[in-house]
Amino acid sequence: MGRQDQIINERLRKIKELKELGIEPYPHKFHVKNYASDLQEKYKKLKNESKKKDKTVIAGRLMSFRDLGKIAFGVLRDNSGEIQVMLQENETGEKVRQFVKKYIDVGDFIGIEGEIFRTKRGELSVVVKKLELLSKSLLPLPEKWHGLQDKEERYRKRYLDLIVNPESRKVFDKREKIIDAIREFLKSKKFNEVDTPYMQTIYGGANAKPFKTHLNALDIDLFLAISPELYLKRLIVGGYEKVFTIARNFRNEGIDRWHNPEFTMMEIYQAYADYNDMMELFEDLWIYTMKKVNGSTKIKFRNETVDFKKPWKRMTMIEAIKKFANLDVGDKSDKELLEFMKKHNVEKKGDSWGWYVQNIFEHFCEEKIIEPTFIIDHPLETTPLCKLHRNDKLCRLIERFEPFCMGAELGNAYSELNNPILQRTLLEEQEKMLGEGDEEANPYDEDFVNALEIGMPPTGGLGLGIDRMVMLLTGHESIRDVIMFPFMKPVDEKRREDGGLDNKK
Repeated sequence: MGRQDQIINERLRKIKELKELGIEPYPHKFHVKNYASDLQEKYKKLKNESKKKDKTVIAGRLMSFRDLGKIAFGVLRDNSGEIQVMLQENETGEKVRQFVKKYIDVGDFIGIEGEIFRTKRGELSVVVKKLELLSKSLLPLPEKWHGLQDKEERYRKRYLDLIVNPESRKVFDKREKIIDAIREFLKSKKFNEVDTPYMQTIYGGANAKPFKTHLNALDIDLFLAISPELYLKRLIVGGYEKVFTIARNFRNEGIDRWHNPEFTMMEIYQAYADYNDMMELFEDLWIYTMKKVNGSTKIKFRNETVDFKKPWKRMTMIEAIKKFANLDVGDKSDKELLEFMKKHNVEKKGDSWGWYVQNIFEHFCEEKIIEPTFIIDHPLETTPLCKLHRNDKLCRLIERFEPFCMGAELGNAYSELNNPILQRTLLEEQEKMLGEGDEEANPYDEDFVNALEIGMPPTGGLGLGIDRMVMLLTGHESIRDVIMFPFMKPVDEKRREDGGLDNKK
């Protein structure tokens, strides 16, 4: 029998004994009055070896325990932090001390009633008067320094990661603050927050392959949302002038350090605005969030320090290619661009000048853009939902930008196309491409075109990748570090081998 099996059997024995004594090892409720961080703040001026008779009731997981005979010390962790608990021979009743000795293990949830005391060494503590077992753990926690070092295991078992790696909890606490700051900023700008459907009969709003599901009640196929864009534009048609949503998007595409099939996106649409307004809004939103969360517009990422203060650099896609690939695509034919791509092993997607420009940009430029930079004026072929560039007489460019930093795309924005005649034509072309095998093309959406025919004012639209923002503001280089439960390839293991209990036990 292995060490873990012995631990499990021993704890099962304790549960059996507790039940025989009429003690429920998994009670329904416990009334908590105090939290660790509040106690630390309230009694921060309490002198060493001083006591407060204030009744304190606290609960949490027992993270460590040392029994020194006449005195024992433990560390209790709750949602707010940690605090030391003490069992003293002259303060804690013998019955409580024996109960702890016989039935309580590190990893158990316990409720404590006691009094506040600061030790000779200055450690604020709760001297235990009463103790209640709230949940008996069966599996031991990983060792503090040697357990759960494997990153894949941390992603698969986030619950253990959060217990043994305090830094992981800090990341997700900061993620929450980032999203709160985004909402706060947009509300201050009079944006309305709305919801859009995650299950759709027709998908659209991005070049991406969707996930497909089936609604049994109506016997129809549905798609998980790849973007909320088309629904938000319907709201602009309906009279909203400033809307945003923070939503899950689902894209059936590759998985790497920047991509997860399920991710969080914030999208904004503002009537009477264009992509220039969206650039200013994007800068202001980032700066506000950074100052609110980190207290600075500077971040350190991959040993580089970057300042997000205004104004960010602006560079057309053609200028970026000229800078990083030493190629002027503006005066090159389709054939010349294709020859260049073959020579430099550039992956080919699409069969036109615009697609070749996009391919060359992705190959040569993206990873080299370190400072916050707006890459503006993209080729027409890259999206069917954007206005043509007002100054491009050749009609090859659109008013689109993507912000980049540290080699990563941080968002996407347009002067939104509101011409229903052109929109119908472009979506019909998309559906044709879909029929010819382009899995990232969009189906034709008649209802969306009808909405534009009712009339949509000039509109600026903006999408921001929440997960990538969290990566940069927390200094993490993998998207899986900033998503609570990132997608992981399933492992085929028996429950017993995975550290669980078999059904017989």
